[in-house]
Amino acid sequence: MNIKVFFFLAGISALVSFSAFAGEYHVFVNGSDDAVGSAGHPFKTISEAARVARAGDTITVHAGTYRERVDPLFGGSSHLNRILYRSAEGEKVVIKGSEVVKGWKKVRNEVWKLTLDNAFFGDYNPYREIIAADWFRDFGRDHHTGEVYLNGKSLYEIDSLEKVIDPLPLKGAQDQEGSLYQWYCESDSKTTTIWANFHGSDPNKELVEINVRPAVFFPKNTGIDYITVSGFTMSQAATTWAPPTSEQTGLIGPNWSKGWIIENNTISHSKCTGISLGKDRSTGQNYSSVYKKKSGHISQLEVVFRAIRNGWSKENVGSHIVRNNSISDCEQTGICGDMGAIFSQIHGNHIYDIYVKRQWGGFEMGGIKLHAPIDVSIKNNCIHNTFKGMWIDWQAQGIRISGNLMYDNSWMDIHLEVSHGPHIVDNNCFLSDLNLWNLAVGSAYINNLFAGQICEGGESERFTPYHYPHSTKVAGVHTLQSGDDRFINNIFIKTPAPPYDIFEKANRWKRKEGTMDYGLGMYDLHPAEQPESDFPIWEMSKVKLPVKAENNLYLNGAIAAKNGVNELVDKNADTDIRIEEKQDGIYLILKLSEDFPGMESKTINSFDLGEAMVPGVIFDNPDGHPVMFNRDFFQKSREENLNSVGPFRDLGSGERSFKVWEK
Repeated sequence: MNIKVFFFLAGISALVSFSAFAGEYHVFVNGSDDAVGSAGHPFKTISEAARVARAGDTITVHAGTYRERVDPLFGGSSHLNRILYRSAEGEKVVIKGSEVVKGWKKVRNEVWKLTLDNAFFGDYNPYREIIAADWFRDFGRDHHTGEVYLNGKSLYEIDSLEKVIDPLPLKGAQDQEGSLYQWYCESDSKTTTIWANFHGSDPNKELVEINVRPAVFFPKNTGIDYITVSGFTMSQAATTWAPPTSEQTGLIGPNWSKGWIIENNTISHSKCTGISLGKDRSTGQNYSSVYKKKSGHISQLEVVFRAIRNGWSKENVGSHIVRNNSISDCEQTGICGDMGAIFSQIHGNHIYDIYVKRQWGGFEMGGIKLHAPIDVSIKNNCIHNTFKGMWIDWQAQGIRISGNLMYDNSWMDIHLEVSHGPHIVDNNCFLSDLNLWNLAVGSAYINNLFAGQICEGGESERFTPYHYPHSTKVAGVHTLQSGDDRFINNIFIKTPAPPYDIFEKANRWKRKEGTMDYGLGMYDLHPAEQPESDFPIWEMSKVKLPVKAENNLYLNGAIAAKNGVNELVDKNADTDIRIEEKQDGIYLILKLSEDFPGMESKTINSFDLGEAMVPGVIFDNPDGHPVMFNRDFFQKSREENLNSVGPFRDLGSGERSFKVWEK
């Protein structure tokens, strides 16, 4: 037989075999787990379908509320042969980590009490689980992973019954009135008691729920690859703090697996994290805070090398797609992940109302908080009303942050920390009071709109890894000197400064010896060219690396870079910028003076950016091809030699309204 014919027939046979064995299971709230899972005889729980589904199968879940933790036992075998979990078309499917509780007894005034036998909780009682982990600040009191909800809105845990009886607004909470709805718990070996102040509502007549599950859709085992989760509403999980040095559990996540797609879901009310793409327990579990022998920085370094020994690589972990989800009301992060997010795409998500209760502190709060995001694409997301919109930390290399809308983030829009590059940040709209805290080197900022302050600094205390191109293999470790950055074709607008120090309000007095201002004036001490490298080793950490500034526009008093090339400063103070939220979407209103001079520049590509100095790596795509910056925020084509500055191709004088997010 001709060998080509043989392989053709073999391929056809494989496809026929795949089609023959791929099946569809149905789940309905009135079904039975003793059924076969067909459309006519559906399962009752998603968990039962997860127990029997294999690669190529589809699990279709029909309308209703499912109170369970889905623990997939099996995954797919490839990107094209996966297990699909989906809501039935046009039907609302809700999966909750909570249970409805009745039997409340009135204590006095508006305070009610509920006592439950501990058997109610099974093997996980969130009202006995204290949140404690590396980089967590408890503000001097205990916090449980449990939560109480009144008609879908979470109450505020407090540390004494007396405070529940006579509640006061909580200082840090955004919703001062809502913070008066408080609860307190006590638990012994037999029972758990919860007291709550419902302010006039009868908890036996209203919908009152309490968290009982540590996750909603999260495998207990690692290596459950190639799963798609699409179209669900998921909420109310008793997740715990998820730092980079512990197992990172979210309301939903792959648990150190490969190739998940999490799409078109509404995710909310996780005690800590919404979606986790993070590490597993095997590489360390809060060793810094448990043993108190080494700093968190050293513990994190050890985690990295343990992970490498355990097979951390593109072949085994990551390559996830997280797209078109709504993520809100999580008190740590919307999306987090240390090392497990490598080679992933985070696109088109709406992330908001993150860390709004402010009942604890720490160093892991943000809309998106990633460590080691190697070759990760964060694109076209809308992030607002969070603490830090994005916090990109440790070993970010080959990352591209493109076309994102960020505003009303209470500390800053984006924080790049202790990474060596290359990082590409292009076509974004940064609109909060503090746009960028640049505590990294090796970045390229292209065609962005900065309408707030920028803070830059170095970090001489921590050595962090850098990698070979498009790989998890460590090439070396280095401190952070400040610089080695490129700012090209951006717009900087000076807006009214807030009436407080941004860092002091965030309880962070230390700026790592950095400076902060509108525009690029804080880089005036940086050279335009690379300095000689014959400095004594004890002086190297103080050497400032070059910063390239070219073809940027400065408005309303934003300060231009001293060493910039072809920079334009428009001293006319008639520039205005604001966000308007309407029924159909979010609009950016930009008013430029009628005599706005305009500014054109060439479209650039990877070859214009050189290499990130520390790793010696070029600014390219994950597949090794050059990046062409020939599209704007709306994916409109930019002409080769007739390009406008900023994220919008069609920029002109007067007032313009840009619809920057579709509702």
